[in-house]
Amino acid sequence: MRMGTSTTLQSSLCFSSSYQPSSPFPPSNSHLPNTPLTPTKPNKILQKHYLYAPKHKNLSLQFKEKILCLKIMGVDSGKALSQNPSLHKDLTKNFVMCPKILTSNVNSDLNPIFNFLFQELKVPESKFRKVINKCPRLLASSAKDQLKPALFYLQRLGFKDLEALAYHDAVLLVSIVENTLIPKLGFLQSLGFSKEEAVGMVLRCLALFTFSIENNYKPKFEYFTGEMGRKLEELKEFPQYFAFSLDKRIKPRHMEVVEREELVWICLKCLKALMRSLQS
Repeated sequence: MRMGTSTTLQSSLCFSSSYQPSSPFPPSNSHLPNTPLTPTKPNKILQKHYLYAPKHKNLSLQFKEKILCLKIMGVDSGKALSQNPSLHKDLTKNFVMCPKILTSNVNSDLNPIFNFLFQELKVPESKFRKVINKCPRLLASSAKDQLKPALFYLQRLGFKDLEALAYHDAVLLVSIVENTLIPKLGFLQSLGFSKEEAVGMVLRCLALFTFSIENNYKPKFEYFTGEMGRKLEELKEFPQYFAFSLDKRIKPRHMEVVEREELVWICLKCLKALMRSLQS
């Protein structure tokens, strides 16, 4: 049975039982002579450390040096982590999700990412941790090949809220534009929306760019037009429909409305029969 207006659909699904950094980033290495990015030969003092023993041969020289340099500087990593539980939690989460961070080169891999956050997204240094914790994959991405192209594409579509992008939807920045963002916009158009309508939908709900076509869009759209008998126009007005779980939210709420409408229909039939009996 039809559920009524798009407002009913939205209601039934939605309601449930100026900082300046202390110092600028290191300048670009473009003015320096061309030098290989491979790790330099480790210091002889470091070579004598037990971490360089054959049993630790699976650890990269670069990672070993990072650990040993902390020890040489007198940093007690165990004490630092024990006194800052949240730091331990953050590091564990980020390293598990993106182990590539452990072998990243600070100058060539990480600095460009933080420069991007500061210069392009206007994120102050004091908020770097918040942004990275929200999306650790930022540290495993290429500022040149992923972050900047994704931001340019979103801005070209008309997206302007950099704060929301940095603190809530940063996962969009680690996407490959040609492989992720463009195909999903194209799929919305294939459903019958014009390009302008599809762009308007994703700008209202950026999460649309994060959903799987096969596992999200297709089954939910089929249920929307089939079982629910809804119109495309209603979906344009309420693109957040795709953000709800099909099995845990959409289907149960739809069935509730259907049963309620059936109950109303039965009551109307009984009332009509009662009125006829009183008139006879």
